[in-house]
Amino acid sequence: MLRIAVPNKGAISGPAMAMLHEAGYKQRKESKELVLVDPENQVEFFYLRPRDIAIYVSSGRLDIGITGRDLLLDSGADAEEILQLGFARSTFRYATKPGTAAGPQDFDGMTIATSYEGIVAKHLADTGVNASVVHLDGAVETAIELGVAQIIADVVETGTSMRNAGLEVIGEPIMKSEAVVIRRTGAEADDPKVQQFLRRLQGVLVARSYVMMDYDCRVEHLERAVALTPGLESPTISPLHHEGWVAVRSMVASKEAQRIMDDLYDLGARAILTTAIHACRL
Repeated sequence: MLRIAVPNKGAISGPAMAMLHEAGYKQRKESKELVLVDPENQVEFFYLRPRDIAIYVSSGRLDIGITGRDLLLDSGADAEEILQLGFARSTFRYATKPGTAAGPQDFDGMTIATSYEGIVAKHLADTGVNASVVHLDGAVETAIELGVAQIIADVVETGTSMRNAGLEVIGEPIMKSEAVVIRRTGAEADDPKVQQFLRRLQGVLVARSYVMMDYDCRVEHLERAVALTPGLESPTISPLHHEGWVAVRSMVASKEAQRIMDDLYDLGARAILTTAIHACRL
């Protein structure tokens, strides 16, 4: 069986299990379940602490895992990302009290508090900054107020919690993160079981990003209509009973669907419909 690690809690856990369910895999119903076997798909899921997943995958005990890019890099594990999943996006940045520093170039001799010491230590080394790093679990915003550090490095979404703590974000982002699928570095790249798993997840990503659009169009307007809805390879076109009309079916990006429907209507197309795509293979 393919052995897969899934976060047991945190921001990645719920969306990851939802995506796996959409991809046709069984998922646990109780949070106390640590292992779930899906015999129909020949997969065994292990629900682990998000920070531990890269370590288990790099050891070879598990074949692949779902975790955050930030957690993968912070772990220093011998594992690599093989698919971006498009959720749990975040930006990792420095913050401090106004007037303390403008960016890493001012950090020499200072102490930086973070829950991601691996990422911060590497970034400081890459930029040639001589600063100390102290590891703290949980919220690090209070580290400056309590005198533990002059700088913090943490995930920033809206920046509200930073501002509420009297801090300002400084410098360029250290990194951008999102949920990713990982495997052990050097693992067999064309393992058929892994490739099938990736195809399923890619199918979910495409299905979430596209809709199927159907419409009727006069033949003399067909070329202009097709230019609006080219599809992935090309649209499906079928003659209608009324002479001079054809039916067109094509995949279009969800975020552009409403604009395309307006443009098609202005072109003379009618019976314009969109339907959700639940699964696909490209």
